[in-house]
Amino acid sequence: MRRPFAHGTAPRGPLPRGTRLTLTAAGVAFWLGCGMVQAGTHVQAPPSPSAAEAWPAGPAATGPAATGPAAGGPVASPMPLSRPTRIRIPRIGVDAPVAGVGLDASGYLQAPPAAKPNVAGWYVESPTPGSAGNAVIDGHVDTARGPAVFYGLGALHRRDRVQVTRADGTTAEFTVDAIEVHPKRAIPADRVYGPTRRPQLRLITCGGGYTPGSGYRGNVVVYAHLTRARGHVSPET
Repeated sequence: MRRPFAHGTAPRGPLPRGTRLTLTAAGVAFWLGCGMVQAGTHVQAPPSPSAAEAWPAGPAATGPAATGPAAGGPVASPMPLSRPTRIRIPRIGVDAPVAGVGLDASGYLQAPPAAKPNVAGWYVESPTPGSAGNAVIDGHVDTARGPAVFYGLGALHRRDRVQVTRADGTTAEFTVDAIEVHPKRAIPADRVYGPTRRPQLRLITCGGGYTPGSGYRGNVVVYAHLTRARGHVSPET
């Protein structure tokens, strides 16, 4: 059964593009998928994370406990709420504006417009980056015109940095804990969307192999935790 997402009825977090809410005996399961973005022009596959960048094996790698910090380093206190305006990922050369995205009439998370491939999308019903909880930012991996904002996401490594500039003048700096690729019907929902009091970040794009006619078979997910808050807080405008 597919139905629009109702905020508060599932773990705080989005339903990425292609997600389907399915009620099962065990509760709510999440099915994620990516449509074919690049039609017949797909030439070179985007980078895919190696197994070495995934969560370490063991009990800590499953469920809400797998919210870091696997990469070590400091864990910063949550920041006040403030919407994101820009994301920078030095390792892969990302320096892009962030726009708010919501859900469409079918309950799918909206991606930024394909006409703006270098814009990332923050799901407005998720926490703001730097505040407590799992903030979620998605972006296209490519379009018919070529690579898009999150094309290089799979090339990240644990301990890489992600910087999110916010409307209050501050910057939330995150350290990457893990990068994984999941088949679209095997997403670890608790790990990606599960509630947490820690300030976390999830970056999501398409990946997991490409099939002409059906598109990408999964999702690349980057998990990160807040390690530093920079700048002086000023009122939002």
